[in-house]
Amino acid sequence: MPLTKTYSKDKSTCKVAFSLPVDLAGGAKKLYLAGEFNEWSSTQHPMRKAKGLFTASLELPAAAPYQYRYVTDTGVWLNDAEADCYVYSAFADADNSVVVL
Repeated sequence: MPLTKTYSKDKSTCKVAFSLPVDLAGGAKKLYLAGEFNEWSSTQHPMRKAKGLFTASLELPAAAPYQYRYVTDTGVWLNDAEADCYVYSAFADADNSVVVL
């Protein structure tokens, strides 16, 4: 599912709904949202599992891009196939997903 973005009336913030189909999570029982918005914490934002999807929503300051990835309960880092774009990360030696607000 694509990222869902809902901007505040004054466009200063945006509520972003992130989702990943359960079948793309590599058998994970739990999934977490990690990114620049939470200092890449692999536990701060647990995602909910319902109806075949892992989901999480965050309200973020608008007018900026944010790099993020999903982290499984086994420590595997996954990208979002529906991200706005991708940026290479030398730290991870992989691409990060990006949401552009």
